[in-house]
Amino acid sequence: MEKLSYNELLEAGVHFGHLRKKWNPKMLPYIFMEKKGIHIIDLYKTLEKLDEAAAAVRSIARSGKKIMFVATKKQAKEIVEEQARRVGMPFVSERWLGGMLTNFSTIRKSIKKLQTIDRMLNDGSAESMTKKERLVLSRERDKLERVIGGVAQLNRLPAALLLVDIGQEHIALAEAVRLNIGTIGMVDTNCDPNKVDFAVPANDDAAKSIQIIIKYLTDAIAEGLEERAKNKEEIDEAAKQERLDAGDEDMKDLKIDDGDENKRGRPGDRFKGKGDKRPPQRKPLSRRPGSR
Repeated sequence: MEKLSYNELLEAGVHFGHLRKKWNPKMLPYIFMEKKGIHIIDLYKTLEKLDEAAAAVRSIARSGKKIMFVATKKQAKEIVEEQARRVGMPFVSERWLGGMLTNFSTIRKSIKKLQTIDRMLNDGSAESMTKKERLVLSRERDKLERVIGGVAQLNRLPAALLLVDIGQEHIALAEAVRLNIGTIGMVDTNCDPNKVDFAVPANDDAAKSIQIIIKYLTDAIAEGLEERAKNKEEIDEAAKQERLDAGDEDMKDLKIDDGDENKRGRPGDRFKGKGDKRPPQRKPLSRRPGSR
């Protein structure tokens, strides 16, 4: 994965912050200067923090855990959906439902309901319904798909949340903090960077800025997934070799008869080994004179 350059971030407008009157003083370490009443983000700090965040998401992906993408802003929805689907990660791009993490069991019920409706529509079970009932079912399915479709394959709580705007997604952030779930977020000059575990100072309003940051982090996730697949193959190969080696050791204790395969021995010769003797043959009893 190629690292981003200073010029690439500059061209994407990552350095543009908010007006000075909207700034959060805790963002001071990441602000380079003020120009025409607008704060300019230090892109060298952005590159530094971006690499730290990339290392974190790569490690999480390598461990086989899930990272949930969260972005309900209009200019970020399509970007987040595309990148999350690329690496098979869950995402929320429409509306964050209160309790999506803290009340995950209820969300799981809605997910099961969506899966049941899909199954009914696909296997022909809905054909026995009236036209109106099928229409109501389809509308309910579309609503569920729009709200929770991005997390339909999520069986457990994610290991981390990737947030585009921590100010707008404050409910999701609060739930993650409550459950001790890791957080990575794009942080503009009007937000508190201390609220997330990995803060990436960047313009979270411009589509180009969101695209370049989220794509870079998604590339890191993809890299972690590739490493996991490669390690799994190596482990499986090593385990297979161990089984073969163990089989070779067992074979050493076996003695194989190299005689003629077509020669058939007597029934008692199959397990005949060194020192083994066939039982002595008993002579038939002789008949006494006069016996029948």
